[in-house]
Amino acid sequence: AAAPTDRLTPKVSIEVAVMGLPIVPHRRHAAFAAALGAACWSAQSAAPTWQGPQAAPRRGAPQLPPASAGHRMPMVSRGRIFGASAAAPRTSRVWSLPVAPPLAAAAVAAAAAPGVASSKGPQQGAWQKLLVWFYITLWYIFSIGYNIYFKRALIAFPFPWACAMWQIAFGWLVFGPLWLTGVRKVPELTKKEALVLLPAALGNLVLHVGAVIAFFGGAVSFVHIVKASEPVLSSVLNYLFLGEVLAWPVYASLLPIIGGVALASAKELSFTWLGFGAAMLSNLGSAGRAVYSKKVMGTKSIGKNMDAANTFSVMTIMGSLLLLPICLLMEPPAAVVEGFRAAYASGGQDFLINMLGSGVCYYLYNELAFLALGKLDAVSHAVVNTMKRVVIVAVAIVVFRTPVSTLGIIGSAVAVAGTYLYSVAKSSCKPARAG
Repeated sequence: AAAPTDRLTPKVSIEVAVMGLPIVPHRRHAAFAAALGAACWSAQSAAPTWQGPQAAPRRGAPQLPPASAGHRMPMVSRGRIFGASAAAPRTSRVWSLPVAPPLAAAAVAAAAAPGVASSKGPQQGAWQKLLVWFYITLWYIFSIGYNIYFKRALIAFPFPWACAMWQIAFGWLVFGPLWLTGVRKVPELTKKEALVLLPAALGNLVLHVGAVIAFFGGAVSFVHIVKASEPVLSSVLNYLFLGEVLAWPVYASLLPIIGGVALASAKELSFTWLGFGAAMLSNLGSAGRAVYSKKVMGTKSIGKNMDAANTFSVMTIMGSLLLLPICLLMEPPAAVVEGFRAAYASGGQDFLINMLGSGVCYYLYNELAFLALGKLDAVSHAVVNTMKRVVIVAVAIVVFRTPVSTLGIIGSAVAVAGTYLYSVAKSSCKPARAG
C-alpha cells in the first residue's frame, strides 16, 4: 500500500526526546514539549504517549486506536507499510537520527513543516515565533559564551588535548544522571549497531578536536572564518563518495567562499598554519560525518531508545573513549596536572569559572542549536547560522582585541556571504547523480 500522508505511521512519524521529553510531529505539541524540556528538564513516564489530535488517514492507511492518557500506541511495522513481510504490529519505537543535533534538526523541521493545522489560531502562531526566537537567543548566548570561556581558559591552560577531553566528557555529567533517574531512556545497542555508529562518532570527534586545536593555534575570529569554508569540502566529499553533482549556482557560490577565506588568511595579522590547518581538519570531520551518515546510516533505525538526544550521548561516549588514549599520549598526565596547578595559582577562581563555563556552554549550545534549527526552514536556517558566525567573529574581535586588517575584514565578509549563498542555492537546487 502507498505510504499514507497523515504523519502517523513509522514512515514519517518522528519522535525526538529533547531533555527527556518527546516531540511529536504536531507543531503545537513540539513547541510545548521543547519549551518544557528547556525550562525545567521535567521527568517523563517510561513509555512515550501519544499527544494531540490524530489527522484523518487516507483510505487504505493503517488505522490507530483512540489515544488516551498514558496509553502506548501500537504502530505498524515498516514491512506492513511497504508490502513486505506481514509482521505483527509492534509498539512504537523512537526513530533514531544518525547524527547529533545539527543533522537531527533537519528531520524535525520536516516533521514540523507547514501543513499540520493548529487549532490555537493566531495566538499559537505568535507563541511559536516567540519560542523560536527564545531558542535562537539562548543558542547565540551559549555559542558566544563557549568561545569566550574556552579561549580564556586555553590562554591560561595551554593544553588543547586535555581541554578537548574535558569538554566532550562533560556530557557524561548531563546524560548520566538523566539515565540513572529515568528522565531519559537508557539506549541499547548491539555490537554490530555500535560499529555502524562508530565512524559518525569519529567524525564528530575530529570536528571537535580540530576546532579546539584551531583555537589554540589562532584567533577565535580567524578560526570561524576558515570554518566558513566547510561547504567546499562537503561538495568534494559528496561527489567522491555519493556521486552527487550539484547545480551550477551551488558551485558558483563556492567561489566567494574560497576567495574570501584566501583573502582573509593572506591579510590575517594573527595567521598561523596550525590554526588554519586545524580549522580545515574540523571542517573535514564535519563534512565526513554528514556524508557517512547519508550514505551508510541514512534514516534506518539503530538500536533501541536511540532518539536524537541519546544518539548524541552515545557518540559522546564513543568520542571520549577514542580521545582518552590520544590525550594521554599527546599530553602526559603529570604535565597536565602541573599546568592546571600553575593556571589555578595564576587565575584562581576565574580560571575555574572559564573551564567550567566552556564545558557547560559546549553541551548547551549543541542542544539549543537542535531546538532552534529544528523549527526553521532551510533559508531561515542559513540566515540564522550565518548571522551566528558574524556575531561570534565580531564579539571575539572586541573581547580579545584581535587586530584585523581592512582586507581581512573584506575577505571575512565575502566568505560569510558566500556561505549564506551556498545554503540558499543548495536548498533551491536538487542535486543529480554523476554518470
